[in-house]
Amino acid sequence: MEFETIVLPKVNKVMHAYNTNKDFLHNYFDYDTGATSYQQRVSELKNRSYKRQQLSEVIYKFMEPFGISSKAKSHIDELANNGIVVVGGQQSGLLTGPLYSIHKAITVILLARQQRKLLNIPVIPVFWVAGEDHDLNEINHVYSEENGRAFKNQYREKYVLKLMASDTEYDLEMMRTFIKEIFGKFGETAHTKDLLHGVLQALERESTFTGFFVRLMNGLFEQEGLLFIDSAFKSLRELEKEYFVKLIEEAEPLAQLIHSKEHQFSEQGLGKPIDAQINAANLFYVHETGRVLLTRQSNDFINDSAGLRFTKAELIEIARRKPWLLSNNVATRPIMQDMVFPVLAFVGGPGEIAYWALLKEAFNHLHMKMPIIIPRMSITLVMPHVKRVLDEKGFSVRDVMEGKVEVAREEFISNLNNEQFEVTLLQTKDMLNAHYDKLAVTVSEDSMQELIKKNLQIHFKQLDYLKEKVDESLLLKYQAKVKGYNLLIGEISPGGNLQERVYTPYSYLNQFGPTLVSEVLAMPMKMDDSHKIIYL
Repeated sequence: MEFETIVLPKVNKVMHAYNTNKDFLHNYFDYDTGATSYQQRVSELKNRSYKRQQLSEVIYKFMEPFGISSKAKSHIDELANNGIVVVGGQQSGLLTGPLYSIHKAITVILLARQQRKLLNIPVIPVFWVAGEDHDLNEINHVYSEENGRAFKNQYREKYVLKLMASDTEYDLEMMRTFIKEIFGKFGETAHTKDLLHGVLQALERESTFTGFFVRLMNGLFEQEGLLFIDSAFKSLRELEKEYFVKLIEEAEPLAQLIHSKEHQFSEQGLGKPIDAQINAANLFYVHETGRVLLTRQSNDFINDSAGLRFTKAELIEIARRKPWLLSNNVATRPIMQDMVFPVLAFVGGPGEIAYWALLKEAFNHLHMKMPIIIPRMSITLVMPHVKRVLDEKGFSVRDVMEGKVEVAREEFISNLNNEQFEVTLLQTKDMLNAHYDKLAVTVSEDSMQELIKKNLQIHFKQLDYLKEKVDESLLLKYQAKVKGYNLLIGEISPGGNLQERVYTPYSYLNQFGPTLVSEVLAMPMKMDDSHKIIYL
């Protein structure tokens, strides 16, 4: 494999500011990404206390059903002592969700590996699975490339309640059929049989979206010792109960600080990442109808649609006695993560970094600093047949991403015409117009005039139909060339998006086998704001 780096156009205002504007960085974050920040963060973490032994036991308990490698076991032991972590997370998508889930895990592993050497202390990679999320429409589908387009394949089982992904069970036969259909679209290779067998085994051993996701991810990163924890894991909730109490007690000032920060963010033209409300509780309650958001009203925590109302004292009692009934939202999840783990750095995508930018004062209010924030690596994988078409047509990956290939395709199609046919067709229409004008002069009745016009339009429609068929014939004749353009666009920039935001890694594993992840991890990639292009 070979790789190169390119700098993509700065279309995301937040990421552009994060990478280039020091004032922005210092206003919205506690640390920059320089080497001295890591030493400073280590010093801060030494002054904070963590439930290390309990946390390591929780992680061991969560991971044991999925299999714990010797390296993962070593990492758990280090965490119980003086280890610190690099953490990133994602929702539990089908077939691991889009490629960026893998890219995020790769970034976490590489950063932990790098800082372990530089700091000379145990730095452990952790993947925080957002199993408490309940929007299944965000995770119940897989895209495949078909004829130059990204085709959405959706798992069709209907769910009425807003259950968390960790509580949502799939129908085994429906999901097995769905997975087989997806693999059928990938095409048969030397790796397909074993890869599909492994996925179906994982499917049968699990029953929920989160379990299926973690088993696949753990299999892909087993040798790296990547640790996993599900935010909805009941034992983790037990560990978090006093932290939930703190979030309930401080709900009002936290909501005010986050709301104020987002207003400042919006005033700078950066939007409203979470649309923070000043009366937010920033917590969910796990109700019998599903996961419902709480808001504050006077001194109560309520959800009118579910008929819920708790006093602060009642909600604190729930936190202490039944913490698994509480769940963080997008604003409190980062705070909870930092209370639970000694986080050296957090790895996030553009959307995550945008909402983390709203939380500095909230962290500081709780006498904590935000961890160092590192953007996840952005990677495009280029298969050999795609590279051949790029070379044949003289395009680069960047040309595809910038829309130049799409423009070239449209120009090529527009230039496909039979000039003699076009001229003769226009002459035929002119002749028909002239003769029908003469016919119209010979009759005076309005009804006959209308009939002549309609008859002429029928002839024109037939001529237009004939032109469509001639155009189709030309496209068919040059289908291979048009298909080449479509392939480049569909593989590298599907729907104008980066590949990593659309396709599952399993289409690439199907082509190159299970060692693909470890081969990517072995490449000398730097964690900077460049986009990595890997030629497979």
